[in-house]
Amino acid sequence: MMSRGATRVIRSVVGPPRCFSTAAVRTIRTDSATAMIPNGAAGFFPLNPGKASERAAATWIRFPVMGARNASTVALDAKEQKEEEKVGNGSAGGIAGGTGGNDDKAIVSYWGISPGKPWETYKANVEIDLKKHHVPVTFLDKVAFWTVKSLRYPTDLFFQTRYGCRAMMLETVAAVPGMVGGMLLHFKSLRRFEHSGGWIKTLLEEAENERMHLMTFMEVAKPRWYERALVFAVQGVFFNAYFLGYLVSPKFAHRVTGYLEEEAIHSYTEFLKELDAGRIENVPAPAIAVDYWQLPPDATLRDVVVVVRADEAHHRDVNHFASDIHYQGHELKEAPAPLGYH
Repeated sequence: MMSRGATRVIRSVVGPPRCFSTAAVRTIRTDSATAMIPNGAAGFFPLNPGKASERAAATWIRFPVMGARNASTVALDAKEQKEEEKVGNGSAGGIAGGTGGNDDKAIVSYWGISPGKPWETYKANVEIDLKKHHVPVTFLDKVAFWTVKSLRYPTDLFFQTRYGCRAMMLETVAAVPGMVGGMLLHFKSLRRFEHSGGWIKTLLEEAENERMHLMTFMEVAKPRWYERALVFAVQGVFFNAYFLGYLVSPKFAHRVTGYLEEEAIHSYTEFLKELDAGRIENVPAPAIAVDYWQLPPDATLRDVVVVVRADEAHHRDVNHFASDIHYQGHELKEAPAPLGYH
């Protein structure tokens, strides 16, 4: 063991305890004071300020007292304090609406992303021909047609004249084909290193539009618990069936969707008849519908049904068109997709 005298000699040569820092300027904080030490001023190995490699090198700094903190931690504390001040003033990240006053809700984003609008809005083209019908000619067309027709009867029996809940169930199913088709085309594009001709965006746009229909009718019709359970069951069965059907024959899958949209047009036409007859109350349109379809502020439920029916007619045309492309022996990418058709 070394004597106390030898220990004092070693301490006088080596100096007090050292801490490691990589900051260009070191901030030393103690319980009583804070000091700034330039890079290399108290280094164990003196640095040459003329060399960039040595300026960036790590430096050993002597601290005269115990309990000093690394400069990078102090700098981080200062940055966090500055961010907190910004949040308090309503100026950090992005501001949801308004000009950043005291009443605005600040949405802080570490990534520097400001919030945008929740969805795209547009004015529906209600002048589209609602009476178009693809007459089934081939065997696959007839199978698709009667498959959809067979699904209509249990739906009529279950919902009867409750068209609000019927529309809700219809939209949970109608939003599946666009998502499945867009997803499969997406993966196909990745596997083959080729473009889709815009069809991925078109089909996903269709799925999003159908989802907005659902969000709208959820404001109108309050589904019961067993209707919600039915949505789980029907969506699970239909998704898997449509997924397999699209893998086997895309032209059959798109034809099924086209006929499904024709049935949707019929259902919404009956919905309008009930509204016009006064058997269903023509309540004010939900705010989400007014925003999404750019409806007038005094729009009613009837106005909503009209624009939703127009959307379904556009989806009918797109899917029958997609099926025709496959029937002609081409792939979808060979025909430009009708982007924004709805």
